[in-house]
Amino acid sequence: MSTVIGDRSGVSGTGDSSDDERGKLGEDAELLARVASGDQGALARLIDRHGRGLRLFAARYLGSAADAEDVVQDVFVSVWKHAARFDPAKGRASTWLYRITANRCIDAHRRRAFRVFIGLEDVQDMLADEDPRADARVGARQELAFVRHSLSRLPERQRMALLLRAVADLDVPAIAEVMGVSAGSVEQLLVRGRRALREHMAKVVNTNDDPKGTPT
Repeated sequence: MSTVIGDRSGVSGTGDSSDDERGKLGEDAELLARVASGDQGALARLIDRHGRGLRLFAARYLGSAADAEDVVQDVFVSVWKHAARFDPAKGRASTWLYRITANRCIDAHRRRAFRVFIGLEDVQDMLADEDPRADARVGARQELAFVRHSLSRLPERQRMALLLRAVADLDVPAIAEVMGVSAGSVEQLLVRGRRALREHMAKVVNTNDDPKGTPT
């Protein structure tokens, strides 16, 4: 008897989980509809639900928490102005938000690169957080620094795909929608990005472990 009850509980729990997920997706779409009608409270609720995740994604992509904060503020200003453009029949609200954020990150990255090129920013200051040795105080922080540095060396599209998967927790179809490419292209970007990330991290570790590999 207990086995039967246990099985039923498992099925019920799965159904409840699916219902909760659908409820969350529906709430996001409803919030965007309310934002489109000028409801500031709905915008605040969207920021509360997605702001942290968008900031984390942008910070990992840009390598700067300050730049990420600016990007996400710009994203929600755009949401406030253009919420009516969201069509729930074409995809999830969260995917729409990440697509806007991804585009803003690309724009911010290009603007920053241009400022550096013409000498409007101190390159050393801009790249300080990218140096794996900068925050290598303990093993865990050193490992995180290696990952951040290695991510910064990846091609832009590989870095974007990996961050959308690892930080935003989007699946392949959602990443494809955000990036405007096919699911097959996303899978290739993820495979190549992971491989390149592992190879670069291994190279950094081997260089640090080998005194002969350290420039003099």
